[in-house]
Amino acid sequence: MSKATLRVALLGQGFMGRAHSNAFRQVKHFFDVPFDLELRLLCGRDPDRLARTARLWGWRQTAADWRAAVERPDIDLVDIALPNALHAEAAIAAAQAGKIVLCEKPLALSAEQSRRMAEAARRLPTMVWFNYRRAPAVALARQLIEQGRLGRPYHYRAVYLQEWARRTDLPATWKLERAQAGAGVVADLASHLVDLALWLNGPIRELTALTHTFVPGRDVEDAGLFLARFDNGSLGSFEASRFATACRNRNAFEIHGSAGMLAFNLEDMNRLQFADAAEGGPLEGPRNLLVTGPDHPYAANFWKPGHIIGYEHTFIAALGDFLGALARGERFRPDFEDGHRVQLVLDAVERSAEARRWVAVQQS
Repeated sequence: MSKATLRVALLGQGFMGRAHSNAFRQVKHFFDVPFDLELRLLCGRDPDRLARTARLWGWRQTAADWRAAVERPDIDLVDIALPNALHAEAAIAAAQAGKIVLCEKPLALSAEQSRRMAEAARRLPTMVWFNYRRAPAVALARQLIEQGRLGRPYHYRAVYLQEWARRTDLPATWKLERAQAGAGVVADLASHLVDLALWLNGPIRELTALTHTFVPGRDVEDAGLFLARFDNGSLGSFEASRFATACRNRNAFEIHGSAGMLAFNLEDMNRLQFADAAEGGPLEGPRNLLVTGPDHPYAANFWKPGHIIGYEHTFIAALGDFLGALARGERFRPDFEDGHRVQLVLDAVERSAEARRWVAVQQS
């Protein structure tokens, strides 16, 4: 039986453009994809780099202006991997044209933008690339929480630490320009922390934040920290920095509850620490679980037990789950509504850092 074809346009040729291109090329090798994917159009600003990237990943056509993608009738799905400042304009235009819309994080520059994006795409399938939800160890953590294995939650701790922005020989990048990025490390890295926290531990009620820029003249923050109170009564601490010397990509969380604890670190992404408080005695302490199957999330999609997966597989799994939900007519998570909820927290972080006080997180 022939499958329906989805004609894809990818807006962006950089790091995320490569990660998304790989997912589109590889997803059919790991998931029973109910569609044929045609990589029809790649959009980017650098003509030479654009041509090379298109050849490498098998994109049929290229364009210098992303508007070409949303205006063409032969495009079904628009995937946005542009600088943050262009997310809202591109997503709203794509939604108004009736396209399926995927978008990199953070969804927008502000909650007002993300609200308009979610409203424009309310009746359309959408996805935000919060890919770390699809790390098997993180998915297992979600299962254990849903089973009540942690009991009453007490503490949620999260850090996302990188070091690259402290370099004195740093090449030019839009991520350090407020006009294109909208903000610094809070939007770039803390957005991932917030998405996982909302998914694993529920809504955040209020927070107090501190941000700091270490480089004179830089107009985005290099580090951000905030404390939070969750609706479930637990306390949270969050730290994001691009000045964490010797940390390459440490996206980590710990959750402590009355019945147990969980801990995850992306730099060791195939492992999850779990402790059952009921064990006690000489066996009390965390188990170091290798989450590669059997009976683990995505064990049937990737390799045999004990054979680890990598960063790129989180994008593949996100896309595989999205396409499956699309075929079944089901809502996929995280969608634009979820991205908007993350943006509400990021906006509260910005307001709190400016006012130097606790602020409530708006819920809609």
